Amino acid sequence: MVKIGITGGIGAGKSTVLEYMAKLPETSVYQADLIAHELQLPGQVCYDKIIEHFGEQILKEDGFIDRNRLGSLIFGNEAERLLLNAMVHPAVNQRIETLMSEEEQKGTKLFVLEAALLTDDYYRTILDEIWYIYATESVRRERLRQTRCYSEEKITGIMQAQASEEEFRRKCDIVIDNSGAFADTVIQIEKVMKKQEQTKNEIMQHSKRQQRKLYLCGLR
Repeated sequence: MVKIGITGGIGAGKSTVLEYMAKLPETSVYQADLIAHELQLPGQVCYDKIIEHFGEQILKEDGFIDRNRLGSLIFGNEAERLLLNAMVHPAVNQRIETLMSEEEQKGTKLFVLEAALLTDDYYRTILDEIWYIYATESVRRERLRQTRCYSEEKITGIMQAQASEEEFRRKCDIVIDNSGAFADTVIQIEKVMKKQEQTKNEIMQHSKRQQRKLYLCGLR
């Protein structure tokens, strides 16, 4: 099973890429943020820890955590953001590894994981490749204004809190330019996946040759 990570800045179009890849045969797509959300539900592993620290002020009337209230408490507060990450990320990582194992047992050929923090060294140990979904800043800003009605101030604040383009490029294996028409993005994805398949076949052929050599040596 090939394991690919998808990352990039806000507004780069990661969701569109994921929608496309989810339609590929024998492929499973997961989003770390949705996994984290699930683990913060009542009765899940992160729920009590978060309430204990941030208080019941972040709860809605139904007892569920209000992610907007929680987000407002950590936005611009680096210490609180890091503390929340320390509560949630280990549980998310454990869940991801469990999902990988389950998908491999089911015969899944391609496992795709999207996360904003895939530049962390941990993901290098569990993923085969990490793709950076890139779009120019002007394109990203326009998308966020049009699709989410974000103000320029909010867009700037979010972008400044995320990894820089230089860091993404330095830590990712593949860059997919999603600034233009999505048809062009698809061409790039297909090209990368074709190269993956060729590499996989070459490795398999090399392995078979090595096994044959060992077999022939054993006959001598």
